[in-house]
Amino acid sequence: MNRQQKGRTPRRPPPKKFPGSQSDPVGVYCRVRPLGQDDKECCIEVISSSTIQLHAPEGFKTNRNGEYKETQYSFKKVFGVSISQTDLFEHVAKPLVDDLISGKNGLLFTYGVTGSGKTFTMTGSPGEGGLLPRSLYMIFNSISPYQAKRYVFKTDDKNGMEVQSEVEALLERQRRDHVSIPKTPSSRQKLDPEIADMIKTEDAYQTEGVDEDSSYCVFVSYVEIYNNYIYDLLEETQDDVIKPKWNGGGTPVHPSTESIAPQSRSLREDQNHNMYVAGCMEVEVKSAEEAFQVFWRGQKKRKVANTRLNRESSRSHSVFIIKLAQAPLDAEGDNVLQDKNQVTVSQLCLVDLAGSERTGRTGAEGTRVREAGNINQSLLTLRTCIEILRENQMCGTSKMVPYRDSKITHLFKNYFDGEGKVRMVVCVNPNADDYEETLLVMRFAEMTQEVEVARPVERPICGFTPGRRHRNQAFKEELTRKLVERGGPIDTDFHVLTNLVQSLPPLPSSEVTDPHDDITLPRLIEALENRQRIRQTIVDEYNRKADMIRSMIQHIDSNMVSTENILQEQNVKLLEKDQLIQSGKMEIERLEKKIKTQEYKIDVLQKTTKNYEDDKRSMQQELETREQRLHRELSEKRRMEQRMQGMVTDTQHKWEKECDRRVNAMQLTMQNKLWVKDEKLKQLKAIVTESKTPGRPDPPPRQTHTAPQSQPRWQRPSREEGPPKRSASPSPLPTSTPVRPLHRRSRSAGGEKWVDHKPASNLDLGTVLQPLIPNAIHVSTPSEKTLAKCDRYVLTHQEVASDGEIETKLIKGDVMKTRGGGQSVQFTDIETLKQALTNAPGRKRRSSEGAPATGNQNDGAWTDVETRCSRAVEMRAGSKAGPGYEQHAVIKRRKP
Repeated sequence: MNRQQKGRTPRRPPPKKFPGSQSDPVGVYCRVRPLGQDDKECCIEVISSSTIQLHAPEGFKTNRNGEYKETQYSFKKVFGVSISQTDLFEHVAKPLVDDLISGKNGLLFTYGVTGSGKTFTMTGSPGEGGLLPRSLYMIFNSISPYQAKRYVFKTDDKNGMEVQSEVEALLERQRRDHVSIPKTPSSRQKLDPEIADMIKTEDAYQTEGVDEDSSYCVFVSYVEIYNNYIYDLLEETQDDVIKPKWNGGGTPVHPSTESIAPQSRSLREDQNHNMYVAGCMEVEVKSAEEAFQVFWRGQKKRKVANTRLNRESSRSHSVFIIKLAQAPLDAEGDNVLQDKNQVTVSQLCLVDLAGSERTGRTGAEGTRVREAGNINQSLLTLRTCIEILRENQMCGTSKMVPYRDSKITHLFKNYFDGEGKVRMVVCVNPNADDYEETLLVMRFAEMTQEVEVARPVERPICGFTPGRRHRNQAFKEELTRKLVERGGPIDTDFHVLTNLVQSLPPLPSSEVTDPHDDITLPRLIEALENRQRIRQTIVDEYNRKADMIRSMIQHIDSNMVSTENILQEQNVKLLEKDQLIQSGKMEIERLEKKIKTQEYKIDVLQKTTKNYEDDKRSMQQELETREQRLHRELSEKRRMEQRMQGMVTDTQHKWEKECDRRVNAMQLTMQNKLWVKDEKLKQLKAIVTESKTPGRPDPPPRQTHTAPQSQPRWQRPSREEGPPKRSASPSPLPTSTPVRPLHRRSRSAGGEKWVDHKPASNLDLGTVLQPLIPNAIHVSTPSEKTLAKCDRYVLTHQEVASDGEIETKLIKGDVMKTRGGGQSVQFTDIETLKQALTNAPGRKRRSSEGAPATGNQNDGAWTDVETRCSRAVEMRAGSKAGPGYEQHAVIKRRKP
């Protein structure tokens, strides 16, 4: 057995989109109610006809800085406290009524906080009718001559409209008259005194350009949305909410006499994807008074309550729907065309939204708190839907709009997704206590103005010849006139014929009792002949009338043919014009799309340009700041350079003077010391000369450097000559005892094999002393293979010393094998090689200055006391060198 495959739910088709349709923004108007008697401070100011300004009340801070902030909001039009209901209707509701009669839909709703005048704007008061009664009066004032008879149009249960013939409509009227069906109040009945003078007749407007070849019919319905449930205010059982139901015997149907709550209605979607209230009662009305009487009957059942802010505060959203059905007349212009597809149904929804409120201010408790919560939640859903619609249209996104979250948004879904005009009247209270709520209302209104709704398309033109009704009436009038001219009025002719028929002589008695009766038959024959003459007269009159009518019809037909030819030519021209108009519309639509795209690109470029300009401005400011800082630093640097240059110059002059002073002092000191030494030498020479005996032999001469014979003997310099100059080069050593320079054996000598690691970045200093390592492998980058062949390792490292000279370090180490089979280096010793410049004079004086020594000097020269004394003076204290070894001064570089 094969199981039947479960079918998928078919996808709902998208909303109907008309090709080439255009869109218009939601029209938002603002109305400011007068300030109450108990209100002291006003927070709203009307600046112009389209702008208002909100002032923060005293003691209220609108931002964190504590500053008062004034905000301005623009609308399509702003109505001040002195505006009349007539001016308000002319600007707001009159265009919607014109579209309604033209077959287009419209939505008008009032929005604001509680107590801001929404119900007064929509309904009005005696003598000052609001938007609703004025719309009804304008509708019936425009279509009154063209209304169809009652029950010609009949609504079905699926938001459709049916057309009945006049016979069916007559039977329907008779059935409703005999059946106990509650009758709607007619215009002839006396109106409720509360609404009798709601509007003046002279204030009623009239629509121009009403289609005379159509029949019209108006249906009204009235519902309220209370706690997110829909209730029918025109339901008959709703009047007896507190009464029990009784049967025919006079006993209650239910054992208890509790009140029976009204049944809520549900929303449905018709075949055109339009939302409607299923089971809602729709009443056909024939006058504005009758329609407003029906509205007032439902208005008395609406949920209202007394709060701290409003004596009659609406606790529900009310929706009054005006449905206008229109169908073209037939070709003869007498009856409505019996074609359901030719019926056009348009509706105008007038919505009075309940005001948003705060329970803390209204003092609501119990049921009122629940009502306020549902009202605020539905208004929040409305704001959310508007916000998402705006985001989808401006940003090109496709977010889902949560219409189903609230009944009020779900009911009017087709207005925002479909087509039709949408207008909103924002009612505000200038009282300072409502400032916060009014601020939220202004923001919502500003956002709503950016939402666009598809513009309704024009109704298709019927194929019949226009002007049928007027032509039919003219034909009847002309026929009556012709008949009057040729034989009197139509009614007179019919009366003559009736009189002729009635004036026929009665037939005499035809009973023959005697066969010799010669009176009865001749009398009967005479009566029949008279009747025949009268009949012939009637036939002749009928033929004459028929011929006359036939000639008139032929004349009219000829006129009709010529007229149809003219109309056909006009229709051809009209089709050509329509094609031109369609092409023009397509071109306009293309250009509008292009303009919209370019405007969007311009907006993006403007925003980008603004961002770039802001960045440029900030970068320019930063650049100027940095340039100023750089100029300050440069000027500071120049001042510091000048100051340092001055300080260096002053210090240089100061040290030059100090050096000159020290040099002079040192020269004077040395001269004094030399003079003292000369005196001591003179004394020593005198002592030696006196103690020497003539018979004592001279000691044997020693081999010394021989001085030239022409070298004069040393003499003490005089003070005028100054101290003797020292030689910059060391004195030559004696030839007999040459001193060998000490040689230190290098530690690297031996049988070990070395790795000489000299990096490629080292500099060649060109020094005489270079480290020479025998049996070495020279590398710039050591490797494991190279280390495995050697036992010792030396790294030549260069660095800059503290005195600015390059210092060379020889870092030595032993190469050792690791357990893993690799090689490691353990450093053991560091040798340092340093190079110094010869820019400082030697510190030691040499005795051979002025008398260079030669290699031929003998030992006798050392036996000379003066020479030995001079050598003794030159010897350093603690020196280990003998008398035959000259000390050489080592030139050291003095640290700066």
